[in-house]
Amino acid sequence: MPPSLAPKGLLTACVLAALAFSSVESYTCQRCALNTCDSSTQRSCETSQSCFSYRQELFSTGQPLTFVEEKGCAERQCVPLNFSATLGANTMFAYGHQCCSSELCNTGDFQVPRKSSVLNSVQCPACYTENNSLCEAVLLNCAGAETRCIQVNGTDGDRASIFAKGCATETACNLKNLNVLNGIIIHTHCVDTHGASPPLLSVTSSLLTALILLKVLL
Repeated sequence: MPPSLAPKGLLTACVLAALAFSSVESYTCQRCALNTCDSSTQRSCETSQSCFSYRQELFSTGQPLTFVEEKGCAERQCVPLNFSATLGANTMFAYGHQCCSSELCNTGDFQVPRKSSVLNSVQCPACYTENNSLCEAVLLNCAGAETRCIQVNGTDGDRASIFAKGCATETACNLKNLNVLNGIIIHTHCVDTHGASPPLLSVTSSLLTALILLKVLL
C-alpha cells in the first residue's frame, strides 16, 4: 500500500470497528431474586447478550417440596437446558433454563417438565440416599420422556454426599458440576437400558439353533 493511503486505510478500519460496536443490540430483561419472581419484585437490567429464566422444582409423592426461580441478564452466552428425573420411588426433580433475546422477553411464567402418567416400557433401578448410607434400589417403571436410567452423584454446601438412581430424560445425561437447589453440585451418568438385550438374544438364538441341529442329527 502506498504511504499516502495508509492513514486513510487505518481511518476506514477504525470507523468500521466503531460502527460494528455501536450496532450491538441491547435490551431490557426482567430481573428477580431467588423464589421472589412475582409482580411486586420485578426489576430490570440491560444486556447485549440475552435474558434468562430458570426454575427448579422438587416433588415427593406428587406434592411440591421446594422450588427455586430466578430471572435476569445473562453475563455470558446463555445455554438452555430442560430435564426431569424420577429418583427413588416417589421423588421427582425438574429443571428448566431458557434463554431469549428481545425486549423483556423473560417476563411471565414458564413451566418445567411435568410428570407423565403414560408408561414407556423402560424400567430402571431407583433409590435415593445421603452420606454414603445404603441405597436400596427398587425397580421403577419409567414414564413419558424419561427413557434413560440415570445415576446421580452430588454434594451439598456442607460437603455431604448424595447418591440417587432412577428414570430421566435424555437431556439429564452426562451433566457435570451443575448447581441445583441453591448449592447442591451434581454429576450425572446414564446407563444404556438396551445394553444387556443383544447378548441375551444372541445366546438364546444360539441355544435354539443347537437344539434344532441336535434333534435333526438324532
